[in-house]
Amino acid sequence: MPDSSGSTGRTPETDVIDFRAAEQLLAARDPQGAVKLLDGVIGSHPENTAARLLRARAFFAAAQLRPAELEFTIVLEREPDNAFAHFALARTYERRGCDEQARRHFRLAAALDPNPEYLQQARFDS
Repeated sequence: MPDSSGSTGRTPETDVIDFRAAEQLLAARDPQGAVKLLDGVIGSHPENTAARLLRARAFFAAAQLRPAELEFTIVLEREPDNAFAHFALARTYERRGCDEQARRHFRLAAALDPNPEYLQQARFDS
């Protein structure tokens, strides 16, 4: 019998399983599959920054740059000191040809975390 309460039948356990499966799908180069699983997780937990960051990475891997930009931006609104999110957003802008925005976020990433890759992309000397 269908549930008329509007419940999706999702449980916290289902969300964890879907999140972990999405990580595996992304690692296996199936970003679309990862996005589909993460849609349900984020639908249940829109405040979950880890799920949004993973979905942003999946969108980026699928070359869906506008949705990736949106998700990375949401992550940074919640965690402005997330160096990886700045770096990934910079990569997104770079792929879209938005060089000034990319440079700004590459530099923010490097300022937050002196990771050699972040420092190289920041091009502080230019």
